Amino acid sequence: MTPYIRSSLCLALAGMVGLPGIAQATVVNRGKEGPPLSEIRPAPKSIYPDQTTVTAQPSPSEVDPAFLGPVLLMKSGIVDLENGTVTLPLRRGRLASGQTVWSVLTDVTDEGLAKLYGVNYAPKMAYGPTGKALRKGHIEQDGSIVFESGKVDFSPEHSVTPGAAPNAFPPKAAQAGSVGDANYSPMVRLDDGNAIFNMPMVSFNTSEATLNQMCDGDVDNKLVEDKVVKICPRDGTVTLKLTLGYTFGKPIFYLSTEANDMTIAALEGATYTPALKSLPFALEDASVGEAAERIYAFANGPTGIDNPFRQGVNSALSDAGSHGPLNVLGGIPTINLDYSPMWRLFPVKWTDASIAKGYRTKMTDAIQIEDAGARGLIESIAGGPPKPVGIIINCPVVYRVN
Repeated sequence: MTPYIRSSLCLALAGMVGLPGIAQATVVNRGKEGPPLSEIRPAPKSIYPDQTTVTAQPSPSEVDPAFLGPVLLMKSGIVDLENGTVTLPLRRGRLASGQTVWSVLTDVTDEGLAKLYGVNYAPKMAYGPTGKALRKGHIEQDGSIVFESGKVDFSPEHSVTPGAAPNAFPPKAAQAGSVGDANYSPMVRLDDGNAIFNMPMVSFNTSEATLNQMCDGDVDNKLVEDKVVKICPRDGTVTLKLTLGYTFGKPIFYLSTEANDMTIAALEGATYTPALKSLPFALEDASVGEAAERIYAFANGPTGIDNPFRQGVNSALSDAGSHGPLNVLGGIPTINLDYSPMWRLFPVKWTDASIAKGYRTKMTDAIQIEDAGARGLIESIAGGPPKPVGIIINCPVVYRVN
């Protein structure tokens, strides 16, 4: 990217917000502190009892983010650990046809722009221009972004009907609460720039006055994405519910915003986005052309809300008060080089033999899962060793807990 184009994009994205941004990225409401001199403290309620303790501060990660300890990865956000939410700048744009688009910016393929906007650097997303997986936009003279196409219907009633016990997964029926049209993708390229931005839509064709009625948290999910807790154009912010997962043994918080499968979108509380079916999914992580990283979801992990080893979709659907399926993600910034907010799903299950032998437990490391797959303890729900099955989920990472 030439300096001129990069500068133009910087000015345009800064101007297109048209709203006040978050004054300072930080972590608020951390929960209970540990005793003096202790290296651990009680976990915030948003992840308890799946995690009962976390690293205290000051921590080694404050010296080097690769070390043990908490790291705010999406520095444009304000994270509330007790409530498990993140507040991000709300960005206003429009379609070429005139409708208002409200979105957030979470990732970009340019490292300099990532630092400038306090979002994740995601170089692998550069392989996103396949089929309709990428949409285009241009910048008006006033700095606003006009998207060529891509609409989302937020009016459907979000619902998931679990399967008969003990196998709540697969569900009998599932409907995502928001559905993108054939041209909608969160991945956007602007004008002649090379950078690709991850800009999930959180509301469409809704007036500022209507959304301002949701500033205090009384949201209408027929107008906004299901993860929205508060949305406030007046303040220039939107607050979203985070999802707890793991990467290489570390608990992390991430957003789950789109999926190219209706059932997975409903389970994730995300937008069903058919255009993401264009992304390649069967390449190896380090392959040229692979735009996505891997994420593992267990179908039949241990259940029981008080079970310290609980995990999986069966648990998420049947255990009241759970923090979701506790999926296991691959590389994220500070840990690996191959991060992408686009994740290719490896749906796995424990084999009957493993369950009979009492081997079934909670897994938090992708390499650990692959090792169990090589031993025949875990298999793909499609049969054979763990593998991707064509499902892509947009999950920008926000906060590393440990």
